[in-house]
Amino acid sequence: MKLRKNLSIVAIASIIFGSTLSLFPVKAAAQTGETEIDQNQVVAVAIPGGRFYNLAVIEQIPDQKDCWKEVGSQPTIIQPLWTTFDFTGSCRRAADSNGYSVRLDGQDTSQDYRLELAEKANGVQLVAVSRADVRDRTVIGKTFGKEEGEFMKIYLNPGWEFTKKTYEGKMLGHFYFSGDTEEIAAAGDNPPAPVATSRFNDTARDTYKDEIEEAVALGFIAGFEDDTFKPMESLTREQLVSMVFGALETVDNLQVQAPEMVTNQPYPDVDPSRWSAAKIEWAKENEIVKGYPDGTFRPDKPVTRAELMAVLESAAKFANLKQGESAELANLQEPESFSDISGHWGEQLIQKMSAYCDVASPYNEVGDSFYPNNPSERNYAAAATLRMHHCVTKSES
Repeated sequence: MKLRKNLSIVAIASIIFGSTLSLFPVKAAAQTGETEIDQNQVVAVAIPGGRFYNLAVIEQIPDQKDCWKEVGSQPTIIQPLWTTFDFTGSCRRAADSNGYSVRLDGQDTSQDYRLELAEKANGVQLVAVSRADVRDRTVIGKTFGKEEGEFMKIYLNPGWEFTKKTYEGKMLGHFYFSGDTEEIAAAGDNPPAPVATSRFNDTARDTYKDEIEEAVALGFIAGFEDDTFKPMESLTREQLVSMVFGALETVDNLQVQAPEMVTNQPYPDVDPSRWSAAKIEWAKENEIVKGYPDGTFRPDKPVTRAELMAVLESAAKFANLKQGESAELANLQEPESFSDISGHWGEQLIQKMSAYCDVASPYNEVGDSFYPNNPSERNYAAAATLRMHHCVTKSES
């Protein structure tokens, strides 16, 4: 491999001349090093910029505002949350060669290699290009797909990892794409595309995979006996009531109690013996759900995305009041500008819920359409309810 060959030349030069091929003196080189960092807290991003893609490295500072959000796979779209607020203290960003470089086998090779993003038919590649010979090119990572106009995650190939530069033992802000030539050679030229693991056999590539799993872990929604989640299946109105009840139950210091027995019908079409009757009665009494003008509840009917927002808004207001706070929901971010809700009965509601922990978001998290009248699928319903839960929990703390 050329990287190994070039590194050997550097090593031989070091033996002959007593120094590496570097612009830094020997003493300074001896004082610099690298340190490991949490790979889950840093991401390389291909950012569209006219004719070319630009490279940025973003690091999440633990326990601070989220710097980005990942959606989907092949490619994984990066939602640049760091552009929506003053990210000082929450995110660290490197956007040019002053902030990142290549390091090989423990040696700083920033003077030997430069980084470039190369657009290919099957995605964007992060490439280390020799400054001495542009034909010497080694792929560091790939996006595994391409979505025009979107920020995309660059997955590092085997043998590469993020590290931070150190000087006299102190960690600096400079990022290294740090490679091990033996591991790189062993991996070959075409590493497999990353596949997200999942507890369900039908959500590994789902946009809402992580939120589904968190919702299941909290216990307010579950999968099926065949190890599926059926993410695209429509959620019914009674299932939504059950899910919201379960989500509020997990909020600390929030007392949520459904009646043990239901003696009267909450609605003409909800029999007291129905599995969801107690929770529907609780939701009706607390003004979290409403029936239709004809007095029915229609428990088996798929809930629309707009109706989902109405119920989640009512649930959040209920939680706020129970915690001794104002029922009014705070605008925690800029509302979305949806292209298809003008004149809809839920227009203001949907915009409000988009500013409340991103509870209302575009269909499949891309574009600017909300599709308010579409049935809410289980994946988005779980994610939106989880976001409401997080917002309620934040207000509690």
